[in-house]
Amino acid sequence: MTKKDVVKSKVRGVEVEFDHEKLATILGIPGNNRICEYVKDVWGESKYIKPLEITRRFANNETLTAARRVQSTEMKPLQRFVHFIVMKNIVPRFGKRDTTSFMDLTYMDHLVNRRRINLPRVMMRHMAYVISLKDHELPYGDWMTTVFEAFGVPLVNKKGEEPKRYDYFEETFLTMCKLRREDGVWWIGSGENRRRDDDIDVPAEEEAEKEEENRSVLIGKQ
Repeated sequence: MTKKDVVKSKVRGVEVEFDHEKLATILGIPGNNRICEYVKDVWGESKYIKPLEITRRFANNETLTAARRVQSTEMKPLQRFVHFIVMKNIVPRFGKRDTTSFMDLTYMDHLVNRRRINLPRVMMRHMAYVISLKDHELPYGDWMTTVFEAFGVPLVNKKGEEPKRYDYFEETFLTMCKLRREDGVWWIGSGENRRRDDDIDVPAEEEAEKEEENRSVLIGKQ
């Protein structure tokens, strides 16, 4: 169960209790002094969240007059890639995958603008929400294995669940997102031809940063 940002449970006879700071330590994920915004049905404006601007950006429609959820068909390929990352890793869910939630759009905007988020606190709030729904699986299964091991929960004979098809970034999807593969590594751009992909708006101040000015951006290994 979760109460006041604390998870407390007994797993295979072992007491497990942690808050977001303990979770950050176990997972090795920085949390303090970072953004934690958890929005559901009400999408208010804040220092970083400008709902109409975000909706226009990801719907690719500057004529919109009100904030709303965005369909995946309205997004450019690389924006769909960011959406996939958010709904699989930051605020995972089952069910609808073709429509963004307000929370999806919020964290998509944070990622695109390179804002650091307090992931452990987001995880705590998301787990509390999922538990309140009843009859829903606890999210963050892979990370929870690490947490249980840290508390000494015996998991040695537990058979891991095979990843499902939608857990993978398929090659056709990555290619559609304008990524290319060389020697088993996926890249955007190449050498002097490296460019900012217009699917994602990079803030001007970030453009001015000195790091890796003339190098390709490493996306990940397949």
